[in-house]
Amino acid sequence: MSTELLLIIALSAIVLFALVATLLMRRGDELPPTAESELETREEILHPEVLGSGDEPEPDDDLSPTGPGTTTLERPESPAGRLVRLRSRLARSNSTLGKGLLAILGRADLDQAAWDELEETLLAADVGTGPTTELVDRLRTRLRVEGSTDTDRARAILREELVSLVGPELDRSLHTTGDEGHPGVVLVVGVNGTGKTTTVGRLARVLVADDRRVVLGAADTFRAAAADQLQTWGDRVGAPVVRGPEGGDPASVGFDTVKSGIETGADVVVVDTAGRLHTKSGLMDELGKVKRVVEKQARVTEVLLVIDATTGQNGLTQARVFSEVVDVTGIVLTKLDGTAKGGIVVAVQRELGVPVKFVGLGEGPDDLAPFDAEEFVDALLGD
Repeated sequence: MSTELLLIIALSAIVLFALVATLLMRRGDELPPTAESELETREEILHPEVLGSGDEPEPDDDLSPTGPGTTTLERPESPAGRLVRLRSRLARSNSTLGKGLLAILGRADLDQAAWDELEETLLAADVGTGPTTELVDRLRTRLRVEGSTDTDRARAILREELVSLVGPELDRSLHTTGDEGHPGVVLVVGVNGTGKTTTVGRLARVLVADDRRVVLGAADTFRAAAADQLQTWGDRVGAPVVRGPEGGDPASVGFDTVKSGIETGADVVVVDTAGRLHTKSGLMDELGKVKRVVEKQARVTEVLLVIDATTGQNGLTQARVFSEVVDVTGIVLTKLDGTAKGGIVVAVQRELGVPVKFVGLGEGPDDLAPFDAEEFVDALLGD
């Protein structure tokens, strides 16, 4: 091989090596970032504060408590307006009781069989043995003395006696005025499944509609869902919610809630307690502890016991035990529009000696109404 050929081969190899080296250097400039640099870039996108801009990511609209795309607080319906729905809904669901009573009293001949049937109708409606006997005796006396067989007059007498039985003279106002400038404190108690947490949320709406500043306490620490549910209720009307760790001390949450209410100048503090089984003495004792600890901050002005109106006599047993532990001052009957056993109103009042103050009428956020004896009886009779 000649010297010239060897020289050409060597020069070609040098040129080829230089070209390859140049290509590799350019490609290196275009390679994707390392995992570390990519992580830094993603952190800058997700957390723009690292850039010093101070901007925060937009919240997810679907998480807004008042619905997608809005943060406007709701204005609850006034309690007065709810009484209209109370009458119409009760008239639909309880008409069986009213119609049954009127059908019997409208007979030309009210013999013993008729009075026995009237008594059975009242007992089936959960009025209770004592109140039923009292009502039947009064009706028999009045109809015998007045000697009236007129249907309208019999209806009027029945209405008067039913109103008297329900107790129009009872104080059904919600006591929410505390001592020495402190907020009123309302404890809401009851077993699980009665609609207790929902009742607290609806009660907050009643108070907000009355222009009261409300603080809610999620002392049902054994159910995380209960605290989340109450948070949503509070967010919708601008009522702050005090929460504790899941499984934490309910009494501590109650204490902190009242303390927060005092510090923020709230008018009313409403505390949702854990649903207690009245057969579990240890849990009931804990409920008593909640009340004692709360009163280290401010006096409890109201203890509302929530009872499912469909539970009948079992609800009365619950009422009796709860009243022994926390001195119940008022009853909230839920699901009243879903039962024909409206007599539970009379029975539970007689059992505890305290009035029904609110009734739950349906599934809507404002389906909690102050109880009115005359409106209730008129709904029963379909007036």
